Amino acid sequence: MKTLFLLLLFCHVSSAVKHSMMIFITGSSGVPNLSEFVGSLEVDGSLVGYCDSNKKILEPKQDWVKKVFEDDPQYFEWATQECFENGPNIFKMWINNLKQHLNQSEGVHLLQEMLGCEWDDETGEVNGFNQFGYNGEDFISLDLKTLTWIALKPQAVTTALEWDADKIGIEYVKKTTTEIFPGFLKKYVDYGNSSLQRKDRPSVSLLQKTPSSPVTCHATGFYPDSALMFWRKDREEIHEDVDHGEILPNHDESFQMSVDLNLSSVPPEDWRRYDCLFQLSGVKNDIVTKLDKAEIRTNWVSPSEFPAGAVIGVVVGLLLLALCITGLFIWRRNKNGFRPAYTSDSSASLSHRNSAPN
Repeated sequence: MKTLFLLLLFCHVSSAVKHSMMIFITGSSGVPNLSEFVGSLEVDGSLVGYCDSNKKILEPKQDWVKKVFEDDPQYFEWATQECFENGPNIFKMWINNLKQHLNQSEGVHLLQEMLGCEWDDETGEVNGFNQFGYNGEDFISLDLKTLTWIALKPQAVTTALEWDADKIGIEYVKKTTTEIFPGFLKKYVDYGNSSLQRKDRPSVSLLQKTPSSPVTCHATGFYPDSALMFWRKDREEIHEDVDHGEILPNHDESFQMSVDLNLSSVPPEDWRRYDCLFQLSGVKNDIVTKLDKAEIRTNWVSPSEFPAGAVIGVVVGLLLLALCITGLFIWRRNKNGFRPAYTSDSSASLSHRNSAPN
């Protein structure tokens, strides 16, 4: 029942000791503008491979994956076939079977699969996993200890019983996730060692636009992008008055992120109870930044801090400018020099000009 699709295309490595492969595949039916079969590979939380059957895209996202393709052309040919032919056909069959089991109409349907393995390079321990979701909900999961499919919702019972009867298929999934995947994972760790083991800690700053604005805890320059950052009060994570930003890429392949804290209802004497915690996957020591007004960076300057001499200079300059502008409206220039703009003579002159022939 199961096939080995995109084995080499999708992997995940989590730390210097324990590594893992994580494959995400989505098959769809009746969804406009969405490919019928897409897959992704994440390594240590970072995307390293992508597949789209409709657009005929099989794209490595890391240089070391490109090197694997170059060193093994047969693998590239095989992965292409799995992405564009075998995988889409199998998912289409599974979706049709599920629609029949659940008495569903044509409609819109999504089948998602998450599979992979974990490998400890010190103890040699290996754990595999394979789980499916259907239409946005957990559906069925394989228990590799009992070698049985577990229905994660009542509608999946029929499918679990049918798949349990396929003993060959279950053994194949077991072999794939506990033997084949770890073998490929070890190879990829060798190819992408420098990239997979890279851990760059960020610089963390506190920023604030104005005294009434939220305080932003900003971290930049970290790698990989598998990181967490949050505000704490009395060393406990808080969610109220907190706004989390997305992880964004920098131009040097590192990442940045920020999280805002609204302090409008927090008295100044309680600021010392707050801090910002940054955690990077695979790095033991967290970065803790205490909420300290003296450490906040801002471009805003209070009136009391603005130099008195500068204030006087600005006021005098504005007064002179106002006088000049007023003079322009009161006086006008002619060939004999300056004279008042609104006199009886000027009115007559204007009247005479308007009556003159062209």
